[in-house]
Amino acid sequence: MSRINLLSPRLANQIAAGEVVERPASVVKELLENSLDAGATQLDIDIEQGGVRGIKIRDNGSGIVKDDLSLALSRHATSKITTLDDLEAVATLGFRGEALASISSVSRLHLTSCAAGESEAWRVEAEGKDMATSVRPASHPQGTTIEARDLFFNTPARRKFLRTEKTEFGHLEEVVKRLALSRYDVGFRLNHNGKQVYDLRPVQDQLHAEHRLATLLGKKFIENALTIDVEAAGLRLWGWIGLPTFSRSQADLQYFFVNGRVVRDKLVAHAVRQAYRDVLYNGRHPTFVLYLELDPGTVDVNVHPTKHEVRFRDGRLVHDFLFSRIHKVLADVRPESGMSGSAENPIQRQEPQIQEQENLGLGHPSQARDLSWMAAGSSPQSRVSGVYSGVGNYVPKEGPSVAEVTGQLSAVSQMSDFARQFADEEIDPETGEIKSIVPGQPLVNTYASSLVSQQDEGTGRVREPLPRQGMTPPLGFAIAQLHGIYILSETEQGMIIVDMHAAHERIVYERMKTAFYSKNVPSQPLLVPINVSISQAEADLVEDNHEVFVQFGFNIERSGPESVMVREVPVILIDGDIESLVRDVISDLVVNGTTDLLQARANELMATMACHGAVRANRKLSIAEMNSLLRDMEVTERSGQCNHGRPTWTQLSMSDLDKLFLRGR
Repeated sequence: MSRINLLSPRLANQIAAGEVVERPASVVKELLENSLDAGATQLDIDIEQGGVRGIKIRDNGSGIVKDDLSLALSRHATSKITTLDDLEAVATLGFRGEALASISSVSRLHLTSCAAGESEAWRVEAEGKDMATSVRPASHPQGTTIEARDLFFNTPARRKFLRTEKTEFGHLEEVVKRLALSRYDVGFRLNHNGKQVYDLRPVQDQLHAEHRLATLLGKKFIENALTIDVEAAGLRLWGWIGLPTFSRSQADLQYFFVNGRVVRDKLVAHAVRQAYRDVLYNGRHPTFVLYLELDPGTVDVNVHPTKHEVRFRDGRLVHDFLFSRIHKVLADVRPESGMSGSAENPIQRQEPQIQEQENLGLGHPSQARDLSWMAAGSSPQSRVSGVYSGVGNYVPKEGPSVAEVTGQLSAVSQMSDFARQFADEEIDPETGEIKSIVPGQPLVNTYASSLVSQQDEGTGRVREPLPRQGMTPPLGFAIAQLHGIYILSETEQGMIIVDMHAAHERIVYERMKTAFYSKNVPSQPLLVPINVSISQAEADLVEDNHEVFVQFGFNIERSGPESVMVREVPVILIDGDIESLVRDVISDLVVNGTTDLLQARANELMATMACHGAVRANRKLSIAEMNSLLRDMEVTERSGQCNHGRPTWTQLSMSDLDKLFLRGR
């Protein structure tokens, strides 16, 4: 048996480098974080051959004094923490004191620095041999320059695992991008093989911050993003979240920062995914750049060697905060009354493919919505309709007769208020389709009802009003139906095209959810209770989260040390696989500390019912019915997407139409 030996400093540092220095991007990350902790406001990064040949980083931070230069290359040497209390409330990006020692053990490291207030600069070098260093005078302004050359020159086994120059630089560029997104007040200049890649200047206002976002993430992201800035319970969340229509096939445009540190956290990912669940197309990923600020003492960053993961002291509070705030912002998106295509709210044509959808012109959630048009804009006096004869001569168009309008009101009421009284419906157990329902009062039927009051005494027809400026609602007024599928609507900016089935499906779905969750979820006792065998820890978890199950109509009791008994289930889930559902919920509780599977399963069933109950394609709608649908869309949450995440409407502005016909050229 071999004897226990003390490892040499060089070998110990190379072992540590295996955790910290994975590739050139890891070196850049550690060095840039040190520069930011030193208070730098300008960072210049020069890369050779993807970082394998050379990495040079220069900053204008506070610098390092001469006596600390050699110590800076030693393991567990840092200026950022001194006591356990400091470790429990880390406010800096780095704190381990391992980065420089690990990097110098696998590269030829040269460090030159001039401390603030000093007149002389000093240079220290380490060649990855016996960790011996030499310090000598140098010329350098205030700040620090670190150069790491020939990465893994003394560990060929590590070097052969590196990828191509292009791949390694791609990882390195992503590191610079993340840090540039975390500190808008710092300038970043990145060069690769003598060619400039980024030159980002420090910014202090949101306009220039969005310009940096557009530079790093693309112009389309900022055009299709909503801003968020909320604070509660000692937590602040701000940043940008992409519209559901601007989704990605992979999670490559998701950046989340905790106190300025970019992290990848399962709890955060779960909360964001849950918030987007009702509006995102299947298999797509949301886009966001979000910043969470909280007391450093409530988050543990000493979890992973590369500090990519964190642990929250109250994970459920953070999860619920993230979910509720993002969910509310997405729900508050409405078609905006001032859709003008200005720089503040650009409106562009939506391409017919999911992955590249343009901005739909949805309103900013933080802006106060002026709904004054709802009272007047849905009445005939403000409806723009008719024909033009000659130049500038408007001829009012005859509307439908009073008898025709009266006959349409019943259909409009049933269409716009389907499933309003959820308790009175009859559901087909085979298809989930609602077969009969007691209709309620329509939410928005002002337009249709007001037509009756505009009867022409002489002809008995409803008069069409003259157009009135500033009274057109966000989705305009319907002018025609195309192939029984799409509604064409005229707005002040151009034309709106609405998928009537998808739009009505969302309206029905939202009303069903409101009716379902506004009262106690109806449950039904099981004739034969279901016994579920689980572990003792899982049984304890069920007891601790009893209210979670009761909230959704479940009555689950513990029947033994390692089993529970399901005695009641919600009516809407009576035909499902109850045992599998309970096991999935318990698993979700174990992994995330919270669960939304019960709500998700109920929502899936209601979405199916809404799909069956919504108006079908090829059904001819009257102008009154189409306008009623448009008005309902304008006051319905998440009306921009159907239950499956597909867009419900798009806009063609006059400029878009002019481009199609080469007008103005």
